[in-house]
Amino acid sequence: MTTTVDPALLAGNRKALSAHRATHFAWACDAGVATITLNRPERKNPLTFESYAELRDLFRALKYASDVHAVVIVGAGGNFCSGGDVHEIIGPLVRLRAPELLMFTRMTGDLVNAMRGCPQPVIAAVDGVCAGAGAIMAMASDMRLGTARSKTAFLFNRVGLAGCDMGACAILPRLIGQGRASELLYTGRALPGEEAYQWGFFNRLVAPEAVLAEADRWATEITQGPTFANGITKTRLHQEWSMTVEQAVEAEAQAQALCMLTEDFERAYDAFVAKQKPVFEGN
Repeated sequence: MTTTVDPALLAGNRKALSAHRATHFAWACDAGVATITLNRPERKNPLTFESYAELRDLFRALKYASDVHAVVIVGAGGNFCSGGDVHEIIGPLVRLRAPELLMFTRMTGDLVNAMRGCPQPVIAAVDGVCAGAGAIMAMASDMRLGTARSKTAFLFNRVGLAGCDMGACAILPRLIGQGRASELLYTGRALPGEEAYQWGFFNRLVAPEAVLAEADRWATEITQGPTFANGITKTRLHQEWSMTVEQAVEAEAQAQALCMLTEDFERAYDAFVAKQKPVFEGN
């Protein structure tokens, strides 16, 4: 007896997100590249309880998106993000008790987990102020573009908090080294764009007026690659932090064997034989 499996059933929650409507930030999607714009420019784009939760939920949904293959995060009005809104977040937090505070800090940490857990590469296009939770979102992205005038600050200790916020003590040293991360987290000082590039926080620097266009160009280049395989690469990059080299080599052997089953792998071979550039379709 032959059993027929409905592909739609296997797809589960997989759905299109290009037409998604966001409430607390702007969302647009074109040709597989989604752009999240933090758009409260009059306050340098701070986050609120609601925008934290909506961003977390959106990145969770991206795990099942069928039409989004790269994500760009940018701020409106010449700044990236000034962190949590002083009046709408910091003020209410001082009146909460420990159980409610832990619910909040777990929610903000879940945003980082969701950003790292979605298969799409995430590019932060950073200009101007990039502070607090804004610096964390840039840190949690897969790649970062900056400008010479950008200022990135993990300023939690400036408000009486520990620097270990939203995974900073785990992720930041891996980007710029333990000593440099310690300096930023203990002092809360701002990291100018040139120094952030020299330290490896930014992949590259561009002119302020070009930061979004360059991020879009980069994201478009990524979407033209084998997007299923790119998702595997992102997973391996994150999961292998806690593996031994032997475990990582085995995990990558299994991952690569899976990618060899895709039609994109066959397309690449056929294009090579025909001396053509492969056109990947993500399957």
